[in-house]
Amino acid sequence: AAMYSGTAAGPPRRDFISVTLGPEEAVGVGGYNNSKAWRRRSCWRKWKQLSRLQRSVILFLFAFLAVCGVISYTSMGEAWKSITSKSLDDQRTEQAIPRLKLANPAVLPAPQKADANHGDYPDLSLQKPPKLPHVRRGPSNLQIRAPQRATRLKTRHDTMRAVEELVEVDKVEKTEKSIISWRGAVIEPDQSTEPPSSKIMEPEKPSSVEAEDQKEPVPINERQLAVIEAFRHAWKGYKDFAWGHDELKPLSKSYSEWFGLGLTLIDALDTMWILGLKEEFEEARKWVANDLVFDKNVDVNLFESTIRILGGLLSTYHLSGDSLFLEKAKDIGNRLMPAFKTPSKIPYSDVNIGRGTAHPPRWTSDSTVAEVTSIQLEFRELSRLTGDEKFQKAVDEVMKHVHTLSGKNDGLVPMFINTNSGQFTHLGVYTLGARADSYYEYLLKQWIQGGKKENELLEDYMRAIEGVKKHLLQRSEPKKLTFVGELAHGHFSAKMDHLVCFLPGTLALGAHNGLAADHMKLAETLIETCYQMYAQVETGLSPEIVHFNLHAQKGHKDVEIKPADRHNLLRPETVESLFYMYRFTGDKKYQDWGWEILQNFNRYTRVPTGGYTSINNVQNPSNPEPRDKMESFFLGETLKYMFLLFSDDIDLINLDKYIFNTEAHPLPIWVPA
Repeated sequence: AAMYSGTAAGPPRRDFISVTLGPEEAVGVGGYNNSKAWRRRSCWRKWKQLSRLQRSVILFLFAFLAVCGVISYTSMGEAWKSITSKSLDDQRTEQAIPRLKLANPAVLPAPQKADANHGDYPDLSLQKPPKLPHVRRGPSNLQIRAPQRATRLKTRHDTMRAVEELVEVDKVEKTEKSIISWRGAVIEPDQSTEPPSSKIMEPEKPSSVEAEDQKEPVPINERQLAVIEAFRHAWKGYKDFAWGHDELKPLSKSYSEWFGLGLTLIDALDTMWILGLKEEFEEARKWVANDLVFDKNVDVNLFESTIRILGGLLSTYHLSGDSLFLEKAKDIGNRLMPAFKTPSKIPYSDVNIGRGTAHPPRWTSDSTVAEVTSIQLEFRELSRLTGDEKFQKAVDEVMKHVHTLSGKNDGLVPMFINTNSGQFTHLGVYTLGARADSYYEYLLKQWIQGGKKENELLEDYMRAIEGVKKHLLQRSEPKKLTFVGELAHGHFSAKMDHLVCFLPGTLALGAHNGLAADHMKLAETLIETCYQMYAQVETGLSPEIVHFNLHAQKGHKDVEIKPADRHNLLRPETVESLFYMYRFTGDKKYQDWGWEILQNFNRYTRVPTGGYTSINNVQNPSNPEPRDKMESFFLGETLKYMFLLFSDDIDLINLDKYIFNTEAHPLPIWVPA
């Protein structure tokens, strides 16, 4: 009752609200307690409250930022790798360059004195900037286009794919030798302290042609086209009347056999490649693949079969990269080895390649000095390609033996050597013509081939040239032409073989590779003489042998020709030297002289039905008396050197990368593995 009364009965009363908590709320579950689960539910509720457009925009922004992040990370990673890689390469180069300076300074040639201080880099002191390798000339189906399609030869060892490989540290550490570049060439010193003959490198394959190595081509000119036409005319006669046989007889439209091994065809293989004659090359290759068989009972001359067949196959292998030619080269190389089974290691002149036997000529036990000392380039290269040292060992023993022999006259050697005793015979007769000529040529060329390390070869060559100057040089009348005569038991003869005209080119090659400058001066005077051996003759073609007048006589020229010597065999030696002289001097007169010779070959030796013929009488323009024989070297050497002479492309068989054997087959100068 008091409760409803209108008057207060005591102190004022306060009102309270009583809240009863359930068990879940009492422990805080479901309320805000800053837990991860609560936050996730809260964010999800907010996300669901957004409109679909807002959610789409946010998702797009997140995706865009993610993509940008990935791209930025990748770019920064590549840049960082490039910087660190460059830094490491710089460190490696700094470490490698001192090694290059000390690698093998002995192989550096010195053809001229430097006009300035070139610093500490031996490979830069006397050379042009390094060039990229060029595409080879040749058939397109072998990945080489013909020269008409503007391509270049590419060498086996050209530039080694850039400077990085040149200074690569691990190779330097393994060999402690380095590739040394000279005038765009890569020359190999051997990888040991011994001369190259003491070590055989692993078998190699020609490098492939790379598109980035191509450069602006040098077009074929009219004179080169004339050489191509001459070759095709000669080849037509051979194909029509002598296919697969050794030599063409163009007048009788038949053939002659020497070894029965297709000498003309094999001799001409690399010429066709260099001239870019695709169809002819392919046709000849098929014959080599299907019909060239060495397993036959036939005697071959060791020297001739080496320089023509072995040399031709090796050269074609290097230019084309076709292993067929290397396999054939190995076959004939092995079959020629019995020639070295003599008491003295001086090889016999003849080998039966089917029976595996060898013997000297029937009338003597002697071999000619030129023949036994002019097979080295080919056998050494065969060892290098196959890894079989027996080939190189056999021919190197010959050179070492000849180096020690007595009977020389200031470096000049006699013409004969006995296969039993190993001693010179027929002493006292010295010539740079037949039976001795290419001995001197191969002294220099072996030295160049092997990286300029075999000092005995260089010593013998230099001594021989001094011997030539001392004993064999004379001047004619009335034009005072310098010529190389012969010495017989102290008596000088003014006789000079056309074969001696190899000498100007060899002297020029030596001077180009750093030998005495007066060698080039002598080359210039001798090539003038060789040209006059053509120019002073009625047909404009040189005879096989000339005699020079030592005393002025009214009405007489410098050159006298005996009836027995007035034949011309389409020989290459003068054109060969013209090629070297033009390549090293750039003097156009050498091209003009060669052009005169080619025109006279066309005028007096060309056979209308195909082919060219040797002639018996160079002094009778109205009747040069054709001999009805086209030597294989006309296609293998003469026309090849003509084509190269007329070319202004120094990389068409670059003479800092190739060395020609005595049959004009180019073989590579050795480079390090």
